[in-house]
Amino acid sequence: MRPRKRRQWPLLVGACILAAGVVIFMGDSPFETSTSSNKEVPYIAVATPVPTPAPREALEFRMLDFDRGWVKYADGMAQTSDGGAHWQEVTSTEALQTDGGTPTDGLEAITKLLSLESGTGSAAEGVSGVSATTPSGSLTVDIVTLNGAMFDVKQSQFVTPKIGWALLPSTTNSKSPLVLTVDGGQSWIDGMTKDAKAVIQGVKAHLTQLKAEALLYKDEAGAKAVMGASWRLIPEQASPGDIVLVRHKEPGSIAWQGKTYTLQPYEAGYFTYLPISMSVKAGTYPIGDQTLTIKGKKFETQYLKVTEQMESMKQDTARINADQKKIDLARSKSEPSFLFSGPFVKPIEGILTTPYGYTRYVNGKYDSAHMALDLAAKEGTPIKATNDGVVALAELLYLTGNSIYIDHGMGLFSQYAHLSELRVKPGDRVKQGDIIGLVGTTGFSTGPHLHFTFWAHNIQANPDLFFNTTPFQWGK
Repeated sequence: MRPRKRRQWPLLVGACILAAGVVIFMGDSPFETSTSSNKEVPYIAVATPVPTPAPREALEFRMLDFDRGWVKYADGMAQTSDGGAHWQEVTSTEALQTDGGTPTDGLEAITKLLSLESGTGSAAEGVSGVSATTPSGSLTVDIVTLNGAMFDVKQSQFVTPKIGWALLPSTTNSKSPLVLTVDGGQSWIDGMTKDAKAVIQGVKAHLTQLKAEALLYKDEAGAKAVMGASWRLIPEQASPGDIVLVRHKEPGSIAWQGKTYTLQPYEAGYFTYLPISMSVKAGTYPIGDQTLTIKGKKFETQYLKVTEQMESMKQDTARINADQKKIDLARSKSEPSFLFSGPFVKPIEGILTTPYGYTRYVNGKYDSAHMALDLAAKEGTPIKATNDGVVALAELLYLTGNSIYIDHGMGLFSQYAHLSELRVKPGDRVKQGDIIGLVGTTGFSTGPHLHFTFWAHNIQANPDLFFNTTPFQWGK
């Protein structure tokens, strides 16, 4: 009789169940069998699944400027120092310690700077999907679209009319605690991208320009009046011999008296000088969307007596023309920026012998209009640079003797003539008050004095406009 084989089905079942991820205990370890009956009944224990954590709920957030901010959760806080590109878990105390801001980078300072060019007290304008505006100028949105899906917004905050952040109802809606827009809410970004960072950096640079330019005007009201306008003339009224500073919000050019003047970028605006030559007639002239008023002005007459030898100097046209070519070349290149650092000063405290604009007769014959100031002083008196600039020419010339031209940028030059000694050379950078030469009587001169004037785009201008002020404050 063949021996009876033991049944193997419990092992087969166990193997199948194990393959399915179920642990079986039968008898001894690893299997254990119940002894309460004759039948072998396996015990099956199923592993308990790990519960999925509930989505972390963000309660509120606050951006302190373009970079710093915090998010508060039900179970803690996180803060960022790069606009939301990265977040770090912190305690409430640590996060709130950074919530003071500073006058230079806080929201109040940003809003204040933007209001300079908006012409209003708030910079919050033009944001897509705006539902409300708070008294401080922050905008809010109700809904954002992210990756093709629309989400309700728990909280939002705009730092500028284009740049803002929003908090969605749950962390499952986005990978980052906050979503970002840099186009006024037209599109939203989950976190920070290279392009978004570039936009923010550009806005921060523009704010720096606004701040720097605002300091050039007399006060905040004056800055807002100029920077908040599309076009601005400084001043709006002038006379022959004056200069008008023009500011525009956009690049471009101005046609004036048969010439074209290009607006050059500086800080937050675009500028040029408009020289009012002696030939400009009284009347009103449109400049951009502004009106320039030119008023007539009478100048006195001066009569000089000189020796025949001096009078003959003006007959040597060859030497005069050769010098003029040097002067024209020197004044043809000007740095495209305002180089002065503060109010202009008088080069010397001499005796005014000939004011600007006098009609001059020499030995009874008409000579010219004197487009400069003649300041008499003792020979050897130190001459100061009227303001910061670059020496464009320093040379002995035929009629004006030892002469210096300093470039103050944007086509503006100061001229110093008849010096006994030159203390600078072309290319030197000078500061306001630097000694550049000494008073003399070289060239066509009847005695020790300084012949001093300004040239704007190669047209002589009245120096009296500049002393103790700057073009940004003309007419104030």
